[in-house]
Amino acid sequence: MSSAQAPSLPPLIPREILFGNPEKTSPQLSPDGNYLAYIAPDEKNVLQVWLRTIGQEDDQILTADKKRGIRIFFWTYNADQLIYMQDSDGDENFHLHLVNIHSKIVRDLTPFQGVKAELVELEPKFPDQVLVALNLNNPQKFDVYRINLKNGAVEFDTDNPGNIISWTSDAEFQIRAATASTPDGGYDLLLQKSDKQWEILRHWGPEEEGNSVSFSDDGKTLYIQGNHDANAKRLLAVDLDTRQETVIAEDEQYDVVGIIIHPLTRVIQAVSFYKDKQEWQVIDQSIATDFEEIAKVRSGEFSIISRDLEDKTWALAYRTDNGPVYYYAYNRESKTSTFLFSNQPKLEALQLASMQPISYEARDGLTIHSYLTTPLGIPTQNLPTVLLVHGGPWARDTWGFSPTAQWLANRGYAVLQVNFRGSTGYGKAFLNAGNREWAGKMHDDLIDSVNWLVEQGISDPQKIAIMGGSYGGYATLVGLTFTPEIFAAGVDIVGPSNLITLIETIPPYWEPLKAMLYHRVGNLETEEEFLKSRSPLFFADRIQKPLLIGQGANDPRVKQSESDQIVNAMQQAGLPVQYALYTDEGHGFARPENRLHFFAIAEEFLAKYLGGRFEPLADIPGHSGIVK
Repeated sequence: MSSAQAPSLPPLIPREILFGNPEKTSPQLSPDGNYLAYIAPDEKNVLQVWLRTIGQEDDQILTADKKRGIRIFFWTYNADQLIYMQDSDGDENFHLHLVNIHSKIVRDLTPFQGVKAELVELEPKFPDQVLVALNLNNPQKFDVYRINLKNGAVEFDTDNPGNIISWTSDAEFQIRAATASTPDGGYDLLLQKSDKQWEILRHWGPEEEGNSVSFSDDGKTLYIQGNHDANAKRLLAVDLDTRQETVIAEDEQYDVVGIIIHPLTRVIQAVSFYKDKQEWQVIDQSIATDFEEIAKVRSGEFSIISRDLEDKTWALAYRTDNGPVYYYAYNRESKTSTFLFSNQPKLEALQLASMQPISYEARDGLTIHSYLTTPLGIPTQNLPTVLLVHGGPWARDTWGFSPTAQWLANRGYAVLQVNFRGSTGYGKAFLNAGNREWAGKMHDDLIDSVNWLVEQGISDPQKIAIMGGSYGGYATLVGLTFTPEIFAAGVDIVGPSNLITLIETIPPYWEPLKAMLYHRVGNLETEEEFLKSRSPLFFADRIQKPLLIGQGANDPRVKQSESDQIVNAMQQAGLPVQYALYTDEGHGFARPENRLHFFAIAEEFLAKYLGGRFEPLADIPGHSGIVK
């Protein structure tokens, strides 16, 4: 006799595989095509920049960061040099560091205390220069500086009148266009005239968005993105003689998201739209065959992440929902692809869940798109569930591998990631539907998603938690204060608790965006009571269910005080709260030791209140967490 085996979850996936460092990631081709640089951990598990000669296995480490790890780097157009960006313990005051790949000498190009550096542009015709924006003269605004990569000289280039938030240079490496914020919460498209004065080419109102993208090689055309005269953000060409705009790419519902521009000719080659999944539209037919060949290499969404200046070789990334990111080198002459590496090979042997795009109708009829991940091996019925809310809120969740969703599904939870109103990519009507709706209709969309899960029989209504970072952390606090009967527990990561103090303490360089915040969130000067009515801190006494909070002590966006004040309010009211503060982190957890520590705490927390599985918390050397 035999009996059918009871359904069971796959083996526990170690948190180290999901939240630890990647094995290798972010490959970038040198401009001469001779080298491949990438990010990988050293023997102390700190992320560094590594170098490999194309066609050889002579991998060597280039950098020697001591603790935080390097995540952002790019080649200069001098093939002997690359630049990485690094802040201090999450303070977001990034410095640019120049590395010589032969001598391995590192030079801080922006050695200014308390100053934030932003890359503006690199230009192949000027390989020994870089344009950088620095808030050196005034912490509230970024002026443009030209840095000489040979001797490190920093030269003032372009003054910011105070409201410019992004810059665009032409083929002669001169700043000629900019996007500026305006007092109504909108934006101006600016063109710099020969006398260095700014001319307004167009205005986008507070319900619109737009920005400059690039100049044509001859400087007679400016490419821009904008959703004026349309619902979704389009890519347009502006004739600078006639000021006539021509549409290059558009979709009625979805914004243009990605743009590929040839680095030498400055020709627009392709654009992407993010629908349920990414979709490419080829503009330059000279690469149409390449895109057809690339799509055949393997399943998943592909992107071109790097190319050499001769345009012979492209570095490609393939992303899927249930495996690592796979990187390839594609030869345009032979139309062949060579596998480089994946970011986490250990994932390949594991049983990983799929991410399913779904949609439902909100209570007012608006269609809401989401992604559902459910556990393998057991029926998708009456499951404990985690509503995983994205940050921003002017951002969105996308299809692909999510370590957090995989972790939760492996532990036995259904996971829903909701692109609630106000999320980006779906056009301006959907974006503007979120205006002034923090803790309002944006939260209704989340509650409607919970109701949908219960109606479908997927979720146990008594075992639903809410979790997220940044705005998602705020949404967690809203969930436990405004709808305390819905959720069994909450996990808030760097979420604001008080919209008044959030806006009062924004970084100084966000000052130009204050009008936009006033329009989309609420006006601090005239609507304090309204903001108070949407702030969980003032309703902390309504909390009935357990809460876990994770916070970085150096967060410049959502200050530590945002978490401190709601923890204090709950403790004074005798309400259950667990608080993990990381002394060397900012707006999120960059160091793997801290990620592993926090998610171990979160896993045990969720298991206690939802009943899922958990991998016991082991000792994690080097984390900075203080648990209260």
